[in-house]
Order: sequence, then C-alpha cells, then structure tokens
Amino acid sequence: MELLNVVMQHGYLVVAVAMFAYCMAIPLPAGLLLVAAGTVAAGGSLNPLLVLTAAVAGSFAGDLLMFFGGRTTGWWLMSVLCRLSFYPDKCIFRSANFFYKRGARTLLIAKFVPGVAMMAAPVAGSLNMRPWRFVLYDMGGLVIYCGAYITVGFIFHKLFSRIAEALHTFGQVVLAVVLVAVFTYAVTFLVLTLRDRRFLKVARILPKELAELLGTPDPDRLMIIADVRSHGYYEPKMERIQNSIRIEPNRLADELGVMTELLEPSCEVYVYCTCAREATSARVAHMLHQRGYTARVIEGGLRAWKKAGFPVEPVPLIDIEHLPEFD
Repeated sequence: MELLNVVMQHGYLVVAVAMFAYCMAIPLPAGLLLVAAGTVAAGGSLNPLLVLTAAVAGSFAGDLLMFFGGRTTGWWLMSVLCRLSFYPDKCIFRSANFFYKRGARTLLIAKFVPGVAMMAAPVAGSLNMRPWRFVLYDMGGLVIYCGAYITVGFIFHKLFSRIAEALHTFGQVVLAVVLVAVFTYAVTFLVLTLRDRRFLKVARILPKELAELLGTPDPDRLMIIADVRSHGYYEPKMERIQNSIRIEPNRLADELGVMTELLEPSCEVYVYCTCAREATSARVAHMLHQRGYTARVIEGGLRAWKKAGFPVEPVPLIDIEHLPEFD
C-alpha cells in the first residue's frame, strides 16, 4: 500500500519525475510504478489519461536529453552508460545491432528490452537521426510502453490492491526486490572478478617497448597487432594503430578459428582496446595464449599509443559496421 499511497499523495508529479529519472539511466522499477499508477487511477483518485500524459512527458524529457547527449558526445556517453555492464563492448554492440536490424523502429520496442531501453535514445542521437523523426518514434514507443503497464494496473486493479493488502505494502516488496537484485549483482560481480583473475597473469607491454620492437624488425619473428574493440567499428572517422588487424571480441571463437588456419602459432600477437583496465584485451590475449600464441596486451590501449605519438591510421571502410543512415 505504501507505493500506492505515494502515487495517491503526489499524483502525476511523482509519475513524471520517476519516469524522467528512469530514462536518465537511474535504476528504478518503472514498470511497477506504472502498474501502481494504473491501479490508483482505477480507484478514481487519478485520471488515467493524465497519468499516461505525465508518464510519457517525464519519459520523453529524459529520452530527449539522452538523445542530444548522444548527438553531441557520440559514443562517449554510451561507453559511460555501459560501464554498469559486466562487458561494456557487448552492451554497446547489442544496442547498436538493434538499430542495424530495425532502424528507427527500434524506438517503438526499446523500452521493453533490458539494456536497449537505456541505450536507444543516445544511440539514435549518435547516428544523427533527425530530431523530428526521433520525436515521432520515441513518443510512439513511450505511449505503447507506458500505456501497456498503466492499462494492466487499471484492468487488474482489484487483484493488485488485494496483493498489496496481503503483503501490507508494495514498498516492502520493492525493497525486497531491490535488495535481492543488489545481492545478485554483487555475487555475480564477485564470481566474474574471481573467474577473470587469471587474466591478470597475461603479459603486458608498454607502447614505447612495442614501438621499439617494430622499429627493429626481425625476419624470424612475425608480429601482429590486433584491435579487439567492437563499438569503435561503428563510429565514423575512427582510427587504429597503424597496420593492425581486427579481431571482433563478440565473435571471438570464429575469429580465432580463422587465425589458427592462416597463421603459425609461433607468431607474436599484441592486442589493444579502449575499455577500462584493458579487460577485453586481457580476455582475448588469454584465449590466444591457450591456443599456443605468444600474446601480450598493450598497456593503456589505443589512448596510450596515441598519447605517446606513435602512428595510427583510419579504420578501413571495409571493416566498419555500417549502421543505418538517418536522413
């Protein structure tokens, strides 16, 4: 009953503010809030159309800020948002892939898809979708999303009210769910951290040391520099270390299978990325080492290499994942 009381007391304002916060990537139980609002509206305390209007307005304000954030900062904002994910590269890859397959229609279903819900607006902005087109599709998606949950609460209001009374408060349920979610996240993070400790043993090399090796080539030593970013291959005008090749970390098994067929295990592979603590690079280097290659992680990744002033080159057009162009 506590959540219902909050919605009753503060009405449309709490719905609008909560949905705005949710669309700004603050983890809130948006669906549960909308169901509660629909339940309250069914009791006559709120107008259901005004509840829908408040929910859509708050959500749209948040999405619009995220849209222009993506339009202004490009992939930087999305990389920040994806830091909450265990694997940031996959987070961005999955969200961008939705747009690759569905285009602007992604916005109609985005809020129903975990992960993509948070990323859809900034991805649309980074792809330079026309503002009017974003408004059209995003508003349509928000009406569908908010309307669906509010309708469920409105139609089944008696059931939800009885559940609330039986459990005393929706607030206690929400608290329990949040605590379980936090505990699960913490345990999962701990398990993944312990599992990935083996990556700490992967050999590393400073950009200066690698540049010196490249400057004194040995005909008996085949050296390969591998770019293991994924999201970097969606952004136009991206650069990579000169003469490096691409290894797609999201299709790692297939990529390494091709390498095994084409390259001798005696070759030396130096991998780099742009993620925190070179996590993706360490994972790829570990798998390469298991396959018999001498693999090292370039300390600091692409940023450290460029900061040191060593040569880079544009990513070839043939290697870029071409997302839909919004005109």
